[in-house]
Amino acid sequence: MAALDHIAEPVSPVSVSQAGLIRLNGPARGIALDVLRIKSLQTGAYVSHFRGRGMEFDESRPYQPGDDPRSIDWRVTARSTMAYTKLFREERERPVLVVVDLRSNMHFATQGCFKSVNASRAAALLSWAAHHRGDRLGGLIFGDSTHRELRPKLGRRAALRFIHELVGHPDWEHREPTNGNDEEPPLTRAMAALRRVARPGSLVVILSDFLGFSRAAKAYLSNVARHSEVLAVFLNDPLERELPLPGRYRLVSRDDEIAIDTVAKAARRDYRNAFLARRKELEAFCHRYGIHLMSMSTQDDPISKLQAALGRRTR
Repeated sequence: MAALDHIAEPVSPVSVSQAGLIRLNGPARGIALDVLRIKSLQTGAYVSHFRGRGMEFDESRPYQPGDDPRSIDWRVTARSTMAYTKLFREERERPVLVVVDLRSNMHFATQGCFKSVNASRAAALLSWAAHHRGDRLGGLIFGDSTHRELRPKLGRRAALRFIHELVGHPDWEHREPTNGNDEEPPLTRAMAALRRVARPGSLVVILSDFLGFSRAAKAYLSNVARHSEVLAVFLNDPLERELPLPGRYRLVSRDDEIAIDTVAKAARRDYRNAFLARRKELEAFCHRYGIHLMSMSTQDDPISKLQAALGRRTR
């Protein structure tokens, strides 16, 4: 497990506690939600500014070089001989929506902490960072059995409410997929809900391994990205990226165990290529719709990872 020397008490690799997530209030002061300094999976190192606080539509004016194409007012443009762009007025508080994936596939790690644990700790850090910045905090917490939606609210109580709902979510205990054939998969339903609740100018952060990222889920998220700033945090484990050295290994869960054989060179190559293909597909989608993308391993410390990715507050 990565060193966590700045945390007073050891971090559980398989669960989170309300007290532990509340203690992240302090480290969250070192996280800025204004600037992204991530080493993007698809474009290399870059610095970009978030679009700022929430925006309300004000008026339209003729399009000028340098305007964001995503702000084109297509309705007005269709009635005119020239392109028009939307102008927005700034709100006092920007909505920040944190989306946390707690499906059964997230309760997994071979090194470090479960993907669900790192996702939850990162979500708590972002919640406190939003509070310190004076933004309104809301979000979605979903798993295989339960979907919870929190409308954006202002203040410390909003961060505490988010943490309370995150720690008490039923899918920490219920870790078996229950999706019926007549229902959309949980990730798709979460993206549909996000499209419904995300207001223009919001900052949206999604913490997931993006397994089962269906065409419908992509369509919902691309719609959100047209009017909001989106950061996708791709959770993954070393075993998902590449099989271990040739041999026979046991994988143990709470209820079962299986043996895997990694001797065959072709199988190892196909396994690695399958993960690379899935990652490249996610990269291409994010690049197409202007979504910021960062990777977070089960071995990573979310505090140092987010401080490095989002920049440190200077005031």
